[in-house]
Amino acid sequence: MKVLVLLGAPGAGKGTQADILARNLGLPRIATGDLFRSAVRAGTPLGVEAKAYMERGEFVPDEITVRMLLQRISAPDAARGVILDGFPRNRAQAEALEAALAARGAQVESALYIEVPEADLLQRLSGRWLCQAHGHTYHDTAYPPRSPGVCDVDGSPLAQRDDDRPEIVAARLRNQLGSLEEVVEFYRPKGLLRTVDGRRP
Repeated sequence: MKVLVLLGAPGAGKGTQADILARNLGLPRIATGDLFRSAVRAGTPLGVEAKAYMERGEFVPDEITVRMLLQRISAPDAARGVILDGFPRNRAQAEALEAALAARGAQVESALYIEVPEADLLQRLSGRWLCQAHGHTYHDTAYPPRSPGVCDVDGSPLAQRDDDRPEIVAARLRNQLGSLEEVVEFYRPKGLLRTVDGRRP
């Protein structure tokens, strides 16, 4: 089983690059946020647990997140491997993932870190718009839609998340960059970390 971890701060381009890698490698892209939303919609036991935290605006505990992820990578389409988009988010999740994969005779093959300076992240995130139907991403300057406010792919309306306002973005980055650095330093000494300049086209 090939397991690739894609790391980066919010706005670094993980989702965009994960989609490209998934197409080229023929592996499913797995993002925990998507898993949460899907499980909540389906009303699964894990979804019910996660929903209680999400409705309070809290992070879903690592234990629930890891259980949901392991359930997903047990699906038939993940037999050859997976691309983990933005997971693990902290050292505890990285350790839990390593232990769970080892129990299956697998391991993370590579941790790809998309590195972007904080000032660039702030500019990127505060101009971001999302497709309401499927989450396709657009940006005021870097990647505007052909028709303002409308998704090029499915024609659904675009909206900006409340937490993409500049002051909220700055606070969010401060909170998340420390945890991201923990994960980067977890993989670096193992020789698994590959750093990519996220400012390139």
